[in-house]
Amino acid sequence: MSQTLQAVRGMNDILPDEAAFWEIFEETIRSWLKSYGYRPIRMPIVEPTPLFKRAIGEVTDIVEKEMYSFIDGLNGEALTLRPEGTAGCVRAVIEHSLAARQTQRLYYIGQMFRHERPQKGRYRQFHQVGVESFGMSGPDIDAEMILMGARLWADLGLDNIELQINSLGQPDERANHRAALIAYFEENAELLDEDAKRRLHTNPLRILDTKNPAMQDICSAAPKLIDYLGAESLAHFEGVQRVLRDAGIPFKINPRLVRGLDYYNLTVFEWVTDKLGAQGTVCAGGRYDGLVEQLGGKPTPACGFAMGVERLIALIKESGGEPEPQVPDVYLVHQGDEAARLAFRVAENLRDNGIDVLLHCGGGSFKSQMKKADGCGATFAVIIGDDEASTGEAQLKSLREGGIEQRKLNVDDLADAIIGQIIDSDEEE
Repeated sequence: MSQTLQAVRGMNDILPDEAAFWEIFEETIRSWLKSYGYRPIRMPIVEPTPLFKRAIGEVTDIVEKEMYSFIDGLNGEALTLRPEGTAGCVRAVIEHSLAARQTQRLYYIGQMFRHERPQKGRYRQFHQVGVESFGMSGPDIDAEMILMGARLWADLGLDNIELQINSLGQPDERANHRAALIAYFEENAELLDEDAKRRLHTNPLRILDTKNPAMQDICSAAPKLIDYLGAESLAHFEGVQRVLRDAGIPFKINPRLVRGLDYYNLTVFEWVTDKLGAQGTVCAGGRYDGLVEQLGGKPTPACGFAMGVERLIALIKESGGEPEPQVPDVYLVHQGDEAARLAFRVAENLRDNGIDVLLHCGGGSFKSQMKKADGCGATFAVIIGDDEASTGEAQLKSLREGGIEQRKLNVDDLADAIIGQIIDSDEEE
């Protein structure tokens, strides 16, 4: 006997009950983004590998260790399953000249792929909501993106999510800080772990983001980037803070917040929680003014953030949120050849009137069908036998407590009767 095939480790099935929860979540997300004027964009899951090397940085963990890359057997092209969405979105903006015509507010929802050790809230195939803006250079758009997060947490009923912000300044300011950082860590080389030593001369800023407890003291005492920022960068950062203070959004300035991607400048931010164990970040982003030009476009200011869907859904459940079961309004029970023919017509007519109908298929006695009708959670059963079919009628039966008495109706009157009963029930609640 052949071995049963299973999903790839870290790439999970989302089963119907869970998928229903995801759909409710995604509807909330789309409504929230629409309220801020963001429009959807959909990019390919597979992109040219050089796109990510140029955008993310060749010495980042993502490019060095985590990307699913392969050579296309037909044309020899190097391709990669996207590990994040910003690079692909920027590529699309450049390719289709979107930012050349006007400012853009865009969002996407979809799968990303990273080859890392699966754990709660972190998988090899995971889903992100990405939000990107192009053509706006002031601190106002940075601040609005942060305010968007605060509103979403309220919409989702989440609390205890802390906002951390920092400024990475501009490239020349980071270069001065980088030199000071390398000198500092070289003086304390005996305290560095292997990962820090590897990054020392390639990406020393990422050392500050270490999770190694033994290195926390040395990183806390390291030169701080904010001390190397010029007047314009400081003014931009203060502009962001001013909007947050005016809006009453509490925040913490975290000088070690650097983000894991090379393309960021000026504002960076993270929303973090202690409710998910080690995976504390639920939303993160910042400004990346140089990326469009870096990928071949014209200089364009840009800002964005991403949220992990799996982590947010885990957080909603941790906070007591549960998906409402998706149940039909009507289960349509029928027996007999003429009844079956009429049942299809009745089901479609009810759907034409906005009523959700589960039409019984597969045969069975009235008793077994009624058991399924009750078990599926439907509010009503519509029952058609050959006797009813011969007169163009059906039985309407309430399956829930306090409902209407069972009665026979002309099939053309069923929709009005069901809609009227649903409205009466909603008003009583």
